[in-house]
Amino acid sequence: MTDPWAPPASVPGATGEDRPVRIVVADDHEVVRAGYAGLLATQRDFVVVGTARDGAEAVQVCREQRPDVVLMDVRMPVADGIQATAELLRDAEPAHAPRVLILTTFDLDEHVYDALTAGASGFLLKDVTAERLFDAVRIVAAGEALLAPAVTRRLIAEFARLRPRTPGRPGGPDRDTLAVLTPRETEVLRLLAEGLSNPELAGRLHVGEETVKTHVSRVLSKLGLRDRTQAVVMAYETGLVVPRAGKPA
Repeated sequence: MTDPWAPPASVPGATGEDRPVRIVVADDHEVVRAGYAGLLATQRDFVVVGTARDGAEAVQVCREQRPDVVLMDVRMPVADGIQATAELLRDAEPAHAPRVLILTTFDLDEHVYDALTAGASGFLLKDVTAERLFDAVRIVAAGEALLAPAVTRRLIAEFARLRPRTPGRPGGPDRDTLAVLTPRETEVLRLLAEGLSNPELAGRLHVGEETVKTHVSRVLSKLGLRDRTQAVVMAYETGLVVPRAGKPA
C-alpha cells in the first residue's frame, strides 16, 4: 500500500536541496496565521502549502498537502495542537511524517510537554524573531533536534516529575520496548536523556563523534523515533530515567 505521507512522486527526497521545504501553518487567529505564512513565504527555500484555523482542519490539510513541517498552535478549537499532532503522526512512517513545531506563549507549559510526548519535534514561543523562526524550520526539516538537549531534558523532566506517568500504561511504552537496544545503545539513550550533546557523549563514552552519531542513529531507528527530542521522551516514558531523582534508573 502506498504510504500517504511519502513525498510527492514528482520530487526526489523529503527535504532535499532540489525543492523548497513544504510548510503548513495552523493557528486559530487569522492575523497570526497570515503573519507566519507571510514571513515564511519571504524565504526562497520555503513554500507554504496550506493553513488551518483549528486542529481538525490542520490534519485534513496535512493529509492533502503532505508538508515537511507544520507550525502548530497548541491551543485551538475543535481539536487542539496536541490532538492534531498525535493524529498526524499516529499512522505515519517516521521517515515520511511531517515535523511538528508547537507554537506557545510559555516555554514551561504542560501543553508543550504533552505535545512533545505526542510526537512534536520542538516548540517555539509566539514572540519568536523572524530569523529564529526560519532557522527552526530549516533545522527540523533537516531532521535535526530543534532544542538543545539540556533544554529538552529540563522541560520533560520537570513535567514528568510533577505529573509522573506510569511505565507500561495501556498504549504507552514500557521498559521492554528498549529490549531491541544493545547495552551500549541503552547507555547512549540514557545519556541523551541527561541532556548531553554529541561532543559530550563522545567524551563520556571515549569514542569519536562519528561513532556517537552512528549510535544515536541506530537508537532512533530501532525505536522508530524521528529525532533526539523523542528519544528523551522515550527515556522518561519507559522509566529508564527517573524524573524525581533526575538520575538514570
